[in-house]
Amino acid sequence: MLSFSWWIIVVAQFVYILLSPRCKRTWTGFSMQAFSGLWSFLKLSVASAVILCLETWYYQIIVLIAGLLEDAEIALDALSVCMTISGWVFMVSVGFNAAASVRIGNELGAGHPKSAAFAVIIVTSTSFLISVVCAIVVLALRNVISYAFTEGKTVSNAVSALSSYLAVSIMLNGIQPVLSGVAVGCGWQAFVAYVNVGCYYIIGIPLGCVLGFKFDFGAHGIWSGMIGGTFIQTVILLWVTLRTDWNKEVANAKNRLDKWDDKKEPLLIE
Repeated sequence: MLSFSWWIIVVAQFVYILLSPRCKRTWTGFSMQAFSGLWSFLKLSVASAVILCLETWYYQIIVLIAGLLEDAEIALDALSVCMTISGWVFMVSVGFNAAASVRIGNELGAGHPKSAAFAVIIVTSTSFLISVVCAIVVLALRNVISYAFTEGKTVSNAVSALSSYLAVSIMLNGIQPVLSGVAVGCGWQAFVAYVNVGCYYIIGIPLGCVLGFKFDFGAHGIWSGMIGGTFIQTVILLWVTLRTDWNKEVANAKNRLDKWDDKKEPLLIE
């Protein structure tokens, strides 16, 4: 049913583009030009898909690893509750991710470097403030928040013990997805994909396994490794964003737009 609902969204959007008067100037129908430069679009699309898949798989792998712990049932229950709460808040950041990528791309394409830089500050700070509020709420309700999912006292205690890790993850997820959206708007998809591979699968998961199994920290160690990978990724993206030359990015965007500009030779030369 989930896949069916996604297809409904796709069909509804296509119908809207066909019939809505708002789109009549932006899309005039199919033509062979739709297939020109398809390879460039494919590379960007694949890189964006890799970014999303790596992030989604990362959290799922953490849950699978927790299943290898000695007291796996309680650990899995607690992690599932925490991951669900983190996923809800993460969706807010994903919305800012999409807004940031579109807004930054539009500002760069329009030749507004200061507006692009200002948009980065606003969207990042807004998302971070929302995540801080959510983290405070989680900490304030750490002893009762699990009862929204289960009535078990043991699971409630385990979730309460993981609440500080959950709060830190929520705050990091208030920044990291937005910075990924900024990178997508600038056309850095491939770079972010490499960063995700390194931080998540070379640092985060191995570190979590070492802390969880070698040092016997259990679910706390596994989640600490996950936080470590996300923190390093956030620092890298933040460092790259702060060092960005927005005037240079505008020039790069203009070069990309020139490739797609339908330049027609004038009939008369003055």
